[in-house]
Amino acid sequence: MAIDWLPPLVLLNQHGGDWDAYCDAVYRHFCRDFLGGVALTFRGLPVRLKRHPVEQGKEATFWHFVSEGQVEADRTIDLRRCERICWPRALIENVGDPDLKVWDQEIRNEMRTHIWCEEHDYLLVIAHRNGFVLPWTAYSVTEGHERRKLQKRWQSHR
Repeated sequence: MAIDWLPPLVLLNQHGGDWDAYCDAVYRHFCRDFLGGVALTFRGLPVRLKRHPVEQGKEATFWHFVSEGQVEADRTIDLRRCERICWPRALIENVGDPDLKVWDQEIRNEMRTHIWCEEHDYLLVIAHRNGFVLPWTAYSVTEGHERRKLQKRWQSHR
């Protein structure tokens, strides 16, 4: 079953394979979805961004959407994440879709909502704060063991 509300991928080859042009385009999509236009809410709470640390003039949330790694200064760009830059807002706006697996889980003394689009192997994590939420990270689920772990978490928290 196709999820018709998911935006198309933003591909490097659509920008002539030019990394700088591609990164600028990906960031423009991010800005459109999270910094401009219509305000976004999740479960009645405003969606805000983790802005710091700002790297290369771009907010921390952006880097968490397009790169991976535990140490902020050493994150590695992930093209699969870049391609799906338009998906986090779409998941937030369509969180009630029955094709999504959604659960809340406490992680490091913080409530986080997980929105898993299992059909497309994509996960968005939202951190809850006092009076607002932060999109924390989003990524493609590529490993079988990670899919099994998410399935178990979803089962135990639904």
